[in-house]
Amino acid sequence: MEIPRTRFARTSDGVHIAYQVVGDGPIDLVLVASGLGLGQIWRGLRTGSFLKRLASFSRLILLDRRGTGLSDHILDQAQQLTLEGRMEDVRAVMDAAGSPRAALLGLDASGGSVAVMFAATLPERTAALIVYGASAREVRAPDYPIGPTLAEFDAEVAEIERSWGTEELARRWVASLYPAAQDDPAEVEDYVAWMLSLGGPGDAAMGSRVDRDTDIRDLLPSVRVPTLVIHRRDDAHEVEHGRYLAAHIPGAEFTELPGDAHMWDVGDDLPAEVERFLATIRQEEIELDRYLATVLFTDIVGSTSIAAAGGDRAWRALVEEHHHIIRGALARYRGTEMDTAGDGFFATFDGPARAVRCVLAAIQSLRHLPIEIRAGVHTGEMQTIDGKAGGIAVTLGARIAGMADPSQILVSQTVKDLVAGSGLTFEDAGWHELKGVPDSWHLYRVAYEPA
Repeated sequence: MEIPRTRFARTSDGVHIAYQVVGDGPIDLVLVASGLGLGQIWRGLRTGSFLKRLASFSRLILLDRRGTGLSDHILDQAQQLTLEGRMEDVRAVMDAAGSPRAALLGLDASGGSVAVMFAATLPERTAALIVYGASAREVRAPDYPIGPTLAEFDAEVAEIERSWGTEELARRWVASLYPAAQDDPAEVEDYVAWMLSLGGPGDAAMGSRVDRDTDIRDLLPSVRVPTLVIHRRDDAHEVEHGRYLAAHIPGAEFTELPGDAHMWDVGDDLPAEVERFLATIRQEEIELDRYLATVLFTDIVGSTSIAAAGGDRAWRALVEEHHHIIRGALARYRGTEMDTAGDGFFATFDGPARAVRCVLAAIQSLRHLPIEIRAGVHTGEMQTIDGKAGGIAVTLGARIAGMADPSQILVSQTVKDLVAGSGLTFEDAGWHELKGVPDSWHLYRVAYEPA
């Protein structure tokens, strides 16, 4: 399997973080884990296909956290594996990958803790939070009766330092994490290769000790983004960990998957659940991002012939003067410039009368130039799509403008009805079929006396 190109992001504290970007789905998804091993993970028995599945519905961003895999391992005291430092790894990679906002999928206790802190601290950059096989803390406490005792955990860390990268440790972990594969030599060999791709025994032991001492319970009530907690019912890393997280994160959804595997690359049910949740979140955001606005479209009539007759230099001067006048009118009538394409403007207003008066003022101000504009105005429901205003109202406004004559303003019946009492007057322009828009639309011309 071809390994995606590995790039490096530099954090604010000077650590180089290896990352990869795969897929072109509608939402960015950052995989956060104690270690992925970007140099090996695509060659794994199941890991490569698991990542490809995630990338089929997202723009998947992978990273090796500091101290693991292809990222920097030589860390001084200021660069140690604190939650803050590992959160900075995620932020630096998102910045480098051009991702202003992403969903986070935190795997296991370590990845889950970082993802939770990121979501609680930077909600504006977190579209959704998903954690799998995670926990609020690794070691049990008097007020947290879940997980191994401190002595049991420390004995496991000592075994990691002694046996890291050996078949013995890999066989024991496979038996615990994926019981169905415990007698498969290929699974053991695959796990050994993955361990060695992460780093040495000191790296692994250090990360485990940090996980042992981490407790994110106080962070959970501060998470204010859509959250999904996933845990397998018979996971050796008890399902009570997941239930606790879901109970203490406001509004969190909890999904209990069947099975006893702790590994995240077993079966399609985990990526399917992630896809379902992200699709739900995306649809909700589309619905919540709907709003009522008035759209105005203008363009210069016959611009091609005017440009050809006057030459490029004269045309550029005309367009610059035209833009100056339109922008002045927008400022006066509180319009928001949304887009400018060549000689046309797309703007929005919070009231239809202001939009009509804006274009009336622009037409009068353009009288001294050898150009005329036409305009279309419509009020309707809009939505934010990929950070831009869109929806049927935008299409309608553009189509209405395209039917106007020089120095003419066409509006929809919605606009005419909403400006009653404003002093604006209209003439019937008839019913029209508009390309790409269902039904017939009753249009009106704004009546005015040319200066």
